[in-house]
Amino acid sequence: MIQIGKRYSLEVVKQVSFGVYVNAQELGQVLLPNKFVPKDCQVGDMVDVFLYLDSEDIVIATTQKPYAQVGEFAYLEAIATGPYGAFLDWGLEKDLLLPFGEQHRSIEEGKSYLVYVHANHVDERIMASSKVDKFLDKTPAEYTVGQQVDLIIGGTTDLGFKAIINNAHWGVLFQNEVFQRLSFGQSIKGYIKQVRADGKVDLILQKADKQNLDRNAETIINKLHRAGGFLPLNDKTDSAIIYDQMAMSKKAFKRSIGGLFKAGQISIEDDGIRLLK
Repeated sequence: MIQIGKRYSLEVVKQVSFGVYVNAQELGQVLLPNKFVPKDCQVGDMVDVFLYLDSEDIVIATTQKPYAQVGEFAYLEAIATGPYGAFLDWGLEKDLLLPFGEQHRSIEEGKSYLVYVHANHVDERIMASSKVDKFLDKTPAEYTVGQQVDLIIGGTTDLGFKAIINNAHWGVLFQNEVFQRLSFGQSIKGYIKQVRADGKVDLILQKADKQNLDRNAETIINKLHRAGGFLPLNDKTDSAIIYDQMAMSKKAFKRSIGGLFKAGQISIEDDGIRLLK
């Protein structure tokens, strides 16, 4: 089923002087204006388009890519305010309305906010809401340990960072397991660490599998070669320094140098690690 507020690959079925029409199935033939028509586009071609309502509530297509589709969260900048709410830059010519009734707090021009993009059930107008909690799934999460997921950093807690998982659930990244800078609204890949009995989800940013272990070990060996065979890093080095220089957590670093030591490829000394000939 074709929905307003989503991207689709649709067939061009008619050419006119002001653009082309694409077949949007139950929505009928939808205009893609000339300024968005790909070069040398012909009837029968498939075109990637986003569907939305124009100012006259007519369904229209564009090849511009919004920062978020209906059903997704995004961190968007408020570029103007008006009598009906705030307007957000979401990557299209027509800005996205964040109505006053959907604002969790007063919106200021020039600042960015985490919002959910949805379609009004009454008139199908696409709008935003910064009351993100009401759009998250309250049913128990069904994820598997080690599953890769898409995360949006949604705030901080006493434990670490809150993150939205796959546009559906809240999860937590624990402070002592995060070894990089995270910012509010940042999109990042992560992994399921565990799903607790109460349905809460613990997350990690680095998956501790053999592939990653091998990759980390390779990184260490390469950096040792470039540094002339010695690095002033070991298991006593501060985790922030390790992440800054090696782009891996201290736990991953210790695991990898332990493996390299056992394999006879490095020696671990009081002031660092040394590549063995």
